[in-house]
Amino acid sequence: QVQLVESGGGLVQAGGSLRLSCAASGRTFSSYAMGWFRQAPGKEREFVATISRSGGSTYYAESVKGRFRVSRENAKSTVYLQMSSLKPEDTAVYYCAAGQTWPSRTPNYDYWGQGTQVTVSS
Repeated sequence: QVQLVESGGGLVQAGGSLRLSCAASGRTFSSYAMGWFRQAPGKEREFVATISRSGGSTYYAESVKGRFRVSRENAKSTVYLQMSSLKPEDTAVYYCAAGQTWPSRTPNYDYWGQGTQVTVSS
């Protein structure tokens, strides 16, 4: 089992920045690829970014490419999502997830956090 806890969400103005963190506990963090997804009200959960086990490879959704950056610190069992140039359409609940499949842009991850709300005001 892997437990994931996100933090760092909040209210920010358009053009601002936030950094989300996802702390993992349980099984060896470095054995999992990590993903970030988001879900806005009335919409399906969508892929945001994913990072490989070592942190050496990343993939992003086109909608966030160049604005968001995913990273991880295996020694701290933590994955981050640095979000910059935020837009109102980035408003959503953001989830981190851990999985064995790499790379995966679909929600077929094994473990999920509870989510953290990000609200971007215009």
